[in-house]
Amino acid sequence: MSVLAAPKAAGLSLWAMLARRLALGLVLLWAVSLVIFAGTQILPGDVASAMLGQQATPEAVASIRQELGLEQPAAVRYVKWLGGAVTGDFGRSYSNRQDIAKSIAPRLKNTLLLAAMAAVIAVPLSIGLGILSALHAGSWIDRTIGLVTLAAVSLPEFFAGYLLIAYFSVTHFWLPSSAAVSDSMSLGQRLVVMLLPCLTLVLAVVGHMMRMTRVALLNVMASPYIETALLKGLPRSRIVWKHALPNAVSPIVNVVALNIAYLVVGVVVVEVIFVYPGMGQYLVDHVAKRDVPVVQAAGLVFAAIYIVLNIVADMISVIANPRLRHPR
Repeated sequence: MSVLAAPKAAGLSLWAMLARRLALGLVLLWAVSLVIFAGTQILPGDVASAMLGQQATPEAVASIRQELGLEQPAAVRYVKWLGGAVTGDFGRSYSNRQDIAKSIAPRLKNTLLLAAMAAVIAVPLSIGLGILSALHAGSWIDRTIGLVTLAAVSLPEFFAGYLLIAYFSVTHFWLPSSAAVSDSMSLGQRLVVMLLPCLTLVLAVVGHMMRMTRVALLNVMASPYIETALLKGLPRSRIVWKHALPNAVSPIVNVVALNIAYLVVGVVVVEVIFVYPGMGQYLVDHVAKRDVPVVQAAGLVFAAIYIVLNIVADMISVIANPRLRHPR
């Protein structure tokens, strides 16, 4: 009876933990929404005046403020904005009067596609390099991998992007310098155009995931049962793949999920460099126009994605390591 009850109890514990994570995520997202709204309200200048220009009359400014609802108290505007955001209605852009949710949808799709493409390359590459580095810890292979990945991480994204453009686009004409994708392109054409921004993102995250994979594996390799397996003469590669790697999944999954979240929310610089029509480019364009509703919507979407991916990372870590469900 106790054997059958144990999985059920563990399942209940897992569901309870998921519910707590979701509740904390919602609270955190609400707090972020407060920060985003407050941050846009304390920006210097007046939105109505910025829209009409310096020659605008006070009457015209007052009319625009009334049309946009800016004469209402900040608390009222926040409640209306948050209520609309919960239902997927982010309002209309100040600059072009277009529905923000409809404008964001294709941009978000492009950003997620770019992040997914970078993740497909970066995650296997990082884990493979981490395993190779752990297998040859202390050797020239380990030092070379560590040096190259550290150099890649140390390069600012804008510098790495311009280096790739200079080499692949300007010097050799192999790839386009602009990643201006469109709906008329086939998937193959899109992937070719997106390759340079994808490689820039890969360079930004591969070092973090590689080093965490290496450290996690070396920590597990120091365990007594691994030393026993080595003393029995089992091949080191087999020990790493069959015994060490499954027990090092939890920290590896955490750092992979965090870096995937970064690939989604940290694309602003890369999208601007390559003129890629994603969320980052959309955000920068409307910051320059003081388009507050767009800035608020983009910030909230980025925050929601980051929080969701962190929750997923936590739950995968718990599933991979049952000891986390029963902390002492």
